[in-house]
Amino acid sequence: MSIFDTGLNPLKKTKVVPVFLTINSAYAPYAAAAIHSLTQHANKKRYYRVIILHDGLNWVNRVRLRSLVTKNVAIQFKKISSSLYLKAIVKYCSRRKGAGDFFSSAVYYYRFFIPRLFPIYSKCVYIDSDTILRGDIGELFDIDLEGKMMAAMVDPKVEVIPEFREYVDRAVGVQYWDYCNSGVLVMDMKALRKFGYLSALVDTINKYDADLVAPDQDYMNVILRGKILHLDAKWNMEPAEELPKDAKLVHFNLFNKPWHYKNVPQEKIFWNAARGTGFYGELKRQQQAFDAEKQKADHEKIEALIKKAGRLSKTKEPILKFEDK
Repeated sequence: MSIFDTGLNPLKKTKVVPVFLTINSAYAPYAAAAIHSLTQHANKKRYYRVIILHDGLNWVNRVRLRSLVTKNVAIQFKKISSSLYLKAIVKYCSRRKGAGDFFSSAVYYYRFFIPRLFPIYSKCVYIDSDTILRGDIGELFDIDLEGKMMAAMVDPKVEVIPEFREYVDRAVGVQYWDYCNSGVLVMDMKALRKFGYLSALVDTINKYDADLVAPDQDYMNVILRGKILHLDAKWNMEPAEELPKDAKLVHFNLFNKPWHYKNVPQEKIFWNAARGTGFYGELKRQQQAFDAEKQKADHEKIEALIKKAGRLSKTKEPILKFEDK
């Protein structure tokens, strides 16, 4: 039996700290920076297993990601195989290719598969690939979920962008101050399995085929309404010129990616993490190639997303009506 088939720390007979990321090959360079930052802040007395869910990483990217392994941080790859669940999600995503649709890849939904695919774990952490750790992720894993199924931070962009706030309140049907970002999660795997988290997602997709702004995140908030503990903001900080001293994780969410733009807030911590990977040169070339035309297209896509939120917020009643059975 492989050590990956158990929840044990091979260094000692203690539980592993499982950390999940979901990516395709295009996101491998950013995931590498996130993983390298994790290894730099990991507690040397604990054992971490980074599990990468993907849709088909090539051999070169696997080798470069695997090079980030340390004595107490292992890396495991898991390709999401075809299933009725995945087919329903892929079919849904194929219809979400219009202007303002940032999230039309099935990869965004792989986080819903985690509890079902890994029954050996009762708890885990999930992070987006555009995050950089400034503290030990084991501390995040250790938080008390206080009887909730998941922990996530209230989405800061929803709080400050009026169109997003109105969209969440009216179209999603979740009060904006209770609507959470799905980029950093602590999951009670056992509770989510019992609840039927993945089945609830696919059932809701099949029932509504909803046109949404951030579908995977919107579905999460509706399906788990009242079941999400609000994380401290230090575990999912927006990049800013000045970060609080206790900031543990920076999330380069949606706008101003440092691998596209120069002189963005906190770009230094991203490049410091990227420098320790085999993707540094590739990331620098991406930045150089992201010319004025691509920047214009990026801004137009973001404007379309905000415009879409404003349009959908005009609904008279929520688009989704999930009922916990």
